[in-house]
Amino acid sequence: MIDKDKLDEVLEQHKLWLDTEGKKGKRANLRYADLSDADLEDANLGGANLKGADLINANLSGANLRYADLSDADFRGADLEGANLWGADLEDANLGGVKF
Repeated sequence: MIDKDKLDEVLEQHKLWLDTEGKKGKRANLRYADLSDADLEDANLGGANLKGADLINANLSGANLRYADLSDADFRGADLEGANLWGADLEDANLGGVKF
């Protein structure tokens, strides 16, 4: 599992990337990351790469996932209540038991 400090740094750099339209910071690359049980409530992950990520039982309530690559991600038991998934790639994602 990715440690909290590393995740916080990725989220901070991604926010800067979004706020500056890519001029500063870095797009979040959490491809195949183990984010099971992570608390990502209200996180701004718009446009992030979460392909194949393990998000089992993660809290993503209120998260911005617009245009994120969520293909092959495992969301079993995750909380996506109020999350914005507009334009997200959910191809082959496992959404079993997800709370919407």
